[in-house]
Amino acid sequence: MRFTNPKVVGWLEEWTALMQPERSVMVDASAAMREQLIATLVELGTIKALNPQLRPGSYLASSDPRDVARLESRTIICSEREADAGPTNNWRAPSEMREMMRKLYEGCMRGRTMYIIPFSMGEVGSPFAIYGIEITDSAYVALSMLTMATIDDRVRAAIDADGVFVPAVHSVGYPLVGREDVAWPCNPEDTYIAHFPETREIWSYGSGYGGNALLGKKCLALRIASVAARDEGWLAEHMLILKLTSPRNEVYYVAGAFPSACGKTNLAMLVPTRPGWRAETVGDDIAWLRRGPDGRLWAVNPEMGFFGVAPGTSVKTNPVAMETVARNTIFTNCALTADGDVWWEGMTKEPPEGLTDWQGRPYTGEGPAAHPNARFTVSIEESPNIAPERDGVPISAILFGGRRSTLVPLVTEARSWEHGVFLGSIMASETTAAAEGAVGRVRRDPFAMLPFCGYNMGDYFGHWLSMAETDPQALPRIYLVNWFRRGADGGFVWPGYGENVRVLSWIIDRLEGRAAGSETPLGLIPKPEDFEVEGLDLSENWFDLLFSMDKEELIAEVDLIREHYARFAEHLPKQLAAQFNEFEESVHR
Repeated sequence: MRFTNPKVVGWLEEWTALMQPERSVMVDASAAMREQLIATLVELGTIKALNPQLRPGSYLASSDPRDVARLESRTIICSEREADAGPTNNWRAPSEMREMMRKLYEGCMRGRTMYIIPFSMGEVGSPFAIYGIEITDSAYVALSMLTMATIDDRVRAAIDADGVFVPAVHSVGYPLVGREDVAWPCNPEDTYIAHFPETREIWSYGSGYGGNALLGKKCLALRIASVAARDEGWLAEHMLILKLTSPRNEVYYVAGAFPSACGKTNLAMLVPTRPGWRAETVGDDIAWLRRGPDGRLWAVNPEMGFFGVAPGTSVKTNPVAMETVARNTIFTNCALTADGDVWWEGMTKEPPEGLTDWQGRPYTGEGPAAHPNARFTVSIEESPNIAPERDGVPISAILFGGRRSTLVPLVTEARSWEHGVFLGSIMASETTAAAEGAVGRVRRDPFAMLPFCGYNMGDYFGHWLSMAETDPQALPRIYLVNWFRRGADGGFVWPGYGENVRVLSWIIDRLEGRAAGSETPLGLIPKPEDFEVEGLDLSENWFDLLFSMDKEELIAEVDLIREHYARFAEHLPKQLAAQFNEFEESVHR
């Protein structure tokens, strides 16, 4: 089915004339379309079928080694004013960026196929839904978008009806005109991922990697959607959504924002260890939150799939994820086993014999067999634990989490919405040996949105504060969590994973007025008698190890937060400056 709306037709004709593809294909959700895309990618050598007995319906993709991750240095916010992009984003003037990228796009699809992908983030027809059209010359992108977004005739009809959509332009930018025989075409030297907030456009060139090329995901669902959310009075967040049912049959929905390597997907796919508790996944990465008629924040997961990091995922750390990827999954940059399955570091204690690494070489035991950012792309329908709710759930609590070996308690309750925004704005994690810079350096990632906020983050803090201007009592309570406290031996004090249900249990008891809290400079922490640790192998001083705050560390934290806040200058809301002053005073009492 083709578009008839003049606005849509004109846009497609403009870009077709500029990019000059040999042919165009309208992507739909049919089995024939999926089979056609798979056949194309197999023929090119981009993907290979895995052993159908071990991993039915699944394929392994191998990327160009230069194209393996999101490129934050090439991700640009092209707002009309530089101040609107803020100090945490790269900025270029829109006119300058358009002129430069149009030259790159000129003739970039000669001899290639243009895939036209009408998609919806969110349920079609829902007030939450945002429609887009991505054009791309990557069959890998088209196949992945079929998994990650809603693509069907309803979407095309909705866009055709009024011509309202987010224009999303992508090309791998492969410079050799007239050839489609390269397994993973890309152009790393000229990669750009540009966002135009005022016109709600996305232009991506040079990369075929998911975060740079699946334009419905981070680009639309966070960077562009965060601007729309600011303008329209809602929130677009880098958050999981978890449905939790207690032994009392009470149902709660929890949202959580966590930077990389802080347990976000594991919590989204929680398997509770305590009897009587049940957890279901609503979403693992993105949440859109709007005020409902009851004043509460209602959230949706706008995605239809998981685009997860494979290394570190195992039956121990995330059994739900392992079952989810047992079939019908596209793996990218994982190692290949001798019997035609995939493997990555952390899946098992030892690598199997006869591995082929992610670059197609025999694995010798030196370096990683799978790329550290190896991925799986799979439909949420494959999850054994997916919640049935798709079009809005009422959020009772919001969690902010980071990786801190000391100082930040296992769980802390904010005193108010304003104080909770303060806690979110100072979120931080310590770098590990795998990250740039010194090990243990504190790196701020407010709301886990540092790479994804499409406008000035100081104004973003202000937008969060504005949510309390009407009916603040109906808003979720906010909590700070930290699974990563370490003891004198350097090991983690808290077992984490399924045991995190104990933290959620205390949070629910707080929501229901069944548990008390103790005041600290950061907020309320549990009283020892209200926090259930029976059955855990913890030392006698477990409470101090998990909840104590060293005075000297708190004083140092004050200086770090002051430095962090200084970046936002006059865009830092006065309420947060006041919250910081209160925190500093409490530390020095």
